[in-house]
Amino acid sequence: MTAPAAGFLAAFGLALAMLASPASASAAADMIRIPAGEAVIGADTGLPDERPVHRVYVEAFQLDRIPVTVDAFARFVAATAITTEAESYGDGAVLDYATGRWLLKPGATWRRPLGPDGPEAPLDHPVTQVSWNDAVSYCAWAGKRLPTEFEWEHAARLGHDGEPTYAMGNSILREGQFLANFWQGEFPLRNTGADGWMYTSPAGLLGRSPTGLADMAGNVWEWTDSWYLPYGTAPGAAASERVQRGGSFLCSPEGCHGFRVSARGKSTPDSSHMHVGFRCAADDIVKPGETS
Repeated sequence: MTAPAAGFLAAFGLALAMLASPASASAAADMIRIPAGEAVIGADTGLPDERPVHRVYVEAFQLDRIPVTVDAFARFVAATAITTEAESYGDGAVLDYATGRWLLKPGATWRRPLGPDGPEAPLDHPVTQVSWNDAVSYCAWAGKRLPTEFEWEHAARLGHDGEPTYAMGNSILREGQFLANFWQGEFPLRNTGADGWMYTSPAGLLGRSPTGLADMAGNVWEWTDSWYLPYGTAPGAAASERVQRGGSFLCSPEGCHGFRVSARGKSTPDSSHMHVGFRCAADDIVKPGETS
């Protein structure tokens, strides 16, 4: 077993020991105000679904600083007794590293995202194996909502001069230190784990943007409220998949490169994956006498 893999399993064990501890991760992430403004959406150098580059006006809103954690989701489940869609279906999507193919793993849930034979999810890591519908339910319970994909990209670009490649700038390394959790090595044959993580990493550990948002690049793809459609499609067009943003620990610069600010992922609203989570947003609250 490699050192990163051993560290991952150790983190799982530590998280299990912390389950009843009041010092574990907070129930809800703090939020950062994203001011209104004109946002650049897309990239000419990206994939076809990132074109054409266009501008949209985004109203001010609030966005969770970090993705929703396992700990926060556990509190939601305890309060609502909700059954997630992966639990209802009896399986979740897990990547088979031996073949590079996705399979529906019986028993894979938010508690054990790799399946019943895998370790429990660490409390301070982003929750995964949650569908879009599960994410919507959590955010509503928390008095929030999912961000649109335009809100997400606006927030990821905020605070930079020009058009950044990533939410933390134009590099995924700084002084030899990794700024995101992503795949290093030949996908899917070998992940060197050079960034210290073979799977998810603690929420908020990496990739902080100028506004203070963390994990906007890598770690887990994040559900948004938007339907996946080509840019410029007329409102009301039929769609079957919801947009995901941010990339994951399975993305690499040589592969999907999904942790760029303009990259788009997608999946059906009822699907659950080992590398997909979410963060919540909220409408901006302007106090009397203030302006947005």
